[in-house]
Amino acid sequence: MKETVISARNLTKVYKMGDVEVQALRGLSMDIYKGEVVAIVGPSGSGKSTLMNILGCLDLPSSGEYALDGEQVANLTDDQLADIRNRKVGFVFQSFNLLSRQTALSNVELPLRYAGKMEGRKERARQALIAVGLQDRISHRPYELSGGQQQRVAIARALVNDPAIIMADEPTGNLDSKVGQEIMDLLLNLNKERGTTLIIVTHDPRVAAQAGRTIHVRDGVVEGQEL
Repeated sequence: MKETVISARNLTKVYKMGDVEVQALRGLSMDIYKGEVVAIVGPSGSGKSTLMNILGCLDLPSSGEYALDGEQVANLTDDQLADIRNRKVGFVFQSFNLLSRQTALSNVELPLRYAGKMEGRKERARQALIAVGLQDRISHRPYELSGGQQQRVAIARALVNDPAIIMADEPTGNLDSKVGQEIMDLLLNLNKERGTTLIIVTHDPRVAAQAGRTIHVRDGVVEGQEL
C-alpha cells in the first residue's frame, strides 16, 4: 500500500484586497505518495503558486484539511509552521535564493542552524555538497559560481536536513536547456537514490514530462492528472 506524504482536502485560499475577495484555491484536493516525482502545472493565475506555498508550509489555507507526512498543518501557529517546514521540506527556487556573502558551505549549513543542529553541522553540509558534485566548490561564494552550480548549492541546502519532500519551484527557469537538464537529472537521481518525494512546479512541458505524474491545476482546483 502506498504511503501518503501529502493529503489535502477541500483547500481554499481567499485573499482580501480592500473590499475585493480573490479566491486562489477553490476546494482543491490531492494526495501525493512517498517517493513520487510529481509535476504541478497550470497557467498563470491558476493557483499553483498559492498551492505550493501551502504545501510547503509557507502559508495556511483559509479552510480545508492538510496533512504533511502525517502531521496536521492547517491550524498551526507561525512558529509551528516554521518548525515543520524546516524538518519536513527542502526548497529549491528558480532564483536560487543564496546568501551572496556566504560560502557554498555556509549556505548549505543554514537549515541546520535554524534547526539547532550544531554537532557535525559542517560535515553534513560538506557531504550534501559532495552529493551534488560540488566537492571542489565548497569555499566559493555565489558570485564565483555559474547558474547551474548555484542551483546545485540550493539543492544541497534542500537536502541537508534529510526532508520528507523537496519542493522545486521552476528549478530550471533561469538556466539554459543543457544546464537545466543536468539539474533535472540530479534531482531525479536524488529521488531514485534516496527515495525523497519530489514536487516540481513548472511551466516547461519538457520538465513535466520527466515526472512520474503530472497534476494540472486551473482556477484553483485540480483539473486533471496524467501518468
